[in-house]
Amino acid sequence: MLQAVSNAFKLPDLRRKIIFTIAILVIYRFAAHVPVPGVDLEALRQVFSQNQLLGLLDMFSGGAMSNFSVMAMGVYPFITAQIVLQLLTPIIPQLEALSREGAAGRQRLNLYTHLLTIPLAALQGFSQASLLAQSGGAAGPVISNFGFRAGTWLPTLATLATLTAGTMFAIWLGELIDEDGIGNGISIIIFGGIVAGIPQRVGQLWVANPWSIPIFGVVTAVTVVGIVLIQEGQRRIPVHYAKRVRGTRIYGGQSTHIPLQVNSAGMIPLIFAVSFLLLPGVVASYFVNAEVEVVRNVAQFISRLFDQNSAFYWILYFVLVVGFTYFYTDIIFQQQNLPETLQRQGGFIPGIRPGQRTAEYLNGVLKRITLLGALFLGLIAILPWIVRPISGTSQMLLTSTGLLIVVGVVLDTMKQLEAQLLMRHYEGFIRKLS
Repeated sequence: MLQAVSNAFKLPDLRRKIIFTIAILVIYRFAAHVPVPGVDLEALRQVFSQNQLLGLLDMFSGGAMSNFSVMAMGVYPFITAQIVLQLLTPIIPQLEALSREGAAGRQRLNLYTHLLTIPLAALQGFSQASLLAQSGGAAGPVISNFGFRAGTWLPTLATLATLTAGTMFAIWLGELIDEDGIGNGISIIIFGGIVAGIPQRVGQLWVANPWSIPIFGVVTAVTVVGIVLIQEGQRRIPVHYAKRVRGTRIYGGQSTHIPLQVNSAGMIPLIFAVSFLLLPGVVASYFVNAEVEVVRNVAQFISRLFDQNSAFYWILYFVLVVGFTYFYTDIIFQQQNLPETLQRQGGFIPGIRPGQRTAEYLNGVLKRITLLGALFLGLIAILPWIVRPISGTSQMLLTSTGLLIVVGVVLDTMKQLEAQLLMRHYEGFIRKLS
């Protein structure tokens, strides 16, 4: 990896791409520290210390949510829009037809994703700002003059417009990295925010338990190795293409393989599971002080049940991650429509009939290898609970989702960098032969 980076800096165009990517990240980090007007930072810190959902959103905003800056929502609405369209594609025939139209169809779907992001960003901004306007405890509300009441319409609309514009600006920065930088722009922006929070987490661990830092360092290193093995692990299904004679030419006849990933779902199951787990606790928190005794008791019971100190929380977390891994993997695999593509191109798996039998075979293989990926993701999710008896704290250098994002982004970026280097070596070889 270090050799690849060193070689990249020797090439002017790759060096420019790397410097451009770093410059965009610096711009984003500066924007992430510009707070929305009217925010009480002291009250904001108190709310973040008590709310798990805001901590999850803060990770996807690259740390901007903890300052409630103009970038508070980051690229999370865009990710939500992508997930929504992926789930709707098999259901809506028009979207499914677009997904099969190649580059033009993908460009159209990308436009729909951007258009869907705008209302999602406005809705998410309103929900987050409303939550902060009603929170704050002894320090008072985090945001004043927010809500559709007399005299607050203009500040409310200004806040929503600012947050939505911040999200679209973050997406634009990510797409600039896609065009002129290295790596996936959206992922790199999230990656930069997660990495920027590591020094703060080290300080928190030092205050909580200094001896936990080397323990979590070893655990994190071992986990990274496991993530790399699982993320890169694949089952290669051999595929043969029949020979076709057209005139005096013979087409096909070659052999290749279909790489089925052990973990095709990535970090999405963790996001689904955390969102599902946090919802009951967040709703119950609004009723823990209700005047009706029955409602108050039920809300307090649910709050204790879905608290991170509860064993039920972590066991359910593990089960949900495994279930969502199978769910999302199946959706992604069905969208690829591999059996039909193979049959159309004259390919077949040795010993398996084309068509339905091929689909059944691939589904069976995918379910078996996904079991390993799902169990691994489940263990990654509950890792803080597993190491808590040893370290004395459930805090980690990186959250489970954050660790997956960091490792995935680094692997993807290094692959792109090596591909760029390999392409330039081939170009030099061709010029030499000519």
